[in-house]
Amino acid sequence: MKKISLLLLSGLLLANVSCKESEFTEAYPDPAKISQTTVEKQFTGVMYANRDYVLPGYRFYFVTLRTTLNHYNQATGWINDSGQYVPGSSGVEDVWYTYYNMLAQYRELQKVYASKTAEQQKDLRIFMLAASIYVYDQTQSMVDLFGPIPFSEAGLLSTKGGDYVASNAKFDTAEGIYTFLLDDLKSIATELNTLTISAGYQTAFKTQDFLNKGDVASWKRYANSLRLRILNRVSGVSSFQSRSNTEMAEILNNPTTYPVVETNAQNIQIRVYDINTDLNSKGFRDGLESTDWFGNTAGKAIIDNMNANNDPRLPILFEPGANAGGKYIGIDPTATSATQTAQYNAGQIAIYNRYTLSRNQFFPGILINAPQINLIKAEYYLRSGNDASAKTAYETAIRQSVQFYNGILALTNATGITGSPVPTAASDASITAYIAGTGVNWSSATNATDKLKLIATQKWLHYNLVQPYENWADIRRLDYPTLSFQTDNANNQTLPPVRWPIPSNEITYNGANYAAVKATDNLTTKIFWDAK
Repeated sequence: MKKISLLLLSGLLLANVSCKESEFTEAYPDPAKISQTTVEKQFTGVMYANRDYVLPGYRFYFVTLRTTLNHYNQATGWINDSGQYVPGSSGVEDVWYTYYNMLAQYRELQKVYASKTAEQQKDLRIFMLAASIYVYDQTQSMVDLFGPIPFSEAGLLSTKGGDYVASNAKFDTAEGIYTFLLDDLKSIATELNTLTISAGYQTAFKTQDFLNKGDVASWKRYANSLRLRILNRVSGVSSFQSRSNTEMAEILNNPTTYPVVETNAQNIQIRVYDINTDLNSKGFRDGLESTDWFGNTAGKAIIDNMNANNDPRLPILFEPGANAGGKYIGIDPTATSATQTAQYNAGQIAIYNRYTLSRNQFFPGILINAPQINLIKAEYYLRSGNDASAKTAYETAIRQSVQFYNGILALTNATGITGSPVPTAASDASITAYIAGTGVNWSSATNATDKLKLIATQKWLHYNLVQPYENWADIRRLDYPTLSFQTDNANNQTLPPVRWPIPSNEITYNGANYAAVKATDNLTTKIFWDAK
């Protein structure tokens, strides 16, 4: 591993979405060749650089999530062991360096764009705006994991002529980064409403944009949906509350000016069209199904909730254990490891459905989706005292969530899994019955606290292991659902952490700047928005 200022700027620049990875490395094997790039190619290179941490892949799920977020969220089951709440260094470093490789590509895009004439910049403006939206999305996730990170001065090695010392990046505060993201995203959202793109550059944008296929309307929805997500995340922070309330109202009350993702057809996600390209989810199987590590098993809390409420997503998301007689049973995180292991070895524990998830090579890389946005709306309306709108958004989100997983199942190319039939898509009638059920029905909650618990529970169920960053952020912020863990008395970290630590290589090579954040770089200091 290298510190972030030393990351190679080899580009991995995508000429079109059908290219093989070998074609990138052959075209850009030497950092010196970065001068050959273009704004159009560099834009694609930004998104391509971290694709394996958007699309579900092996290292993301096996190395990183298996022992960290999927446990903290109880999205999966696991066998209790000493040290289980300390994030593994390899998984944390993978996320760190993947992000900074992407950020280096973005800085190079800024450099190349700045070298153009004013007229050329006008023609190429959409590439800069779209890349910024994507990078800001990933940046919020990094802040939510680590707190203060190098950002404003990071990734500038090429821009600074290869001067390693000058390229050491300061750590920006988490609050400062959030403020910057909100400021710039608002400006971008406004600019997109007046932006014109010539026919030639519109064709180039469509070719290079493997996320939204050149659809500017989708980028508008992405920008404003991301704004909603960030604003909602800081809604409990006193210094952000006024801004959060004002700008969320502005967005939601002006859908023409500030459109957001409203339907699953508008979801922002990397869609897989051809599994023989680099954009596929082939690594999902090994990332989730490595049985020696119980990565595909179900946790007790999520299974119990779905069983109790006849959740129509249950058979789409899970398969009963091989010897469980058709019953869905999850691993109890408070049980002894001996009990957990015996139950698993006896074939009693449910696993995530292999047709829908791990063997679905067309599984999309999910960034923002309609159920998520409607659950954010439900939170906002509940805070604002608009119960009717909160109820509508809440129920819409549930219906969309079930339909979302129906749609994921419909994409699958998995066949012939022994002992496991292809699940049947949930019916509209089953969704309606679920929404009306006692444990889900909006009217069953008689006060705002209990209604917020309903919203938080549906976020947790919808995100499960598919949107792990969002899941962990909302569990920490809302302190709900309440999840029980076995206390690890043999380790200093007795329960799940509230943040990740800065990787050791960053500390070693960027020590002078790290000193400013050292005091808060621990597993117990909350991220600033975790205000409860």
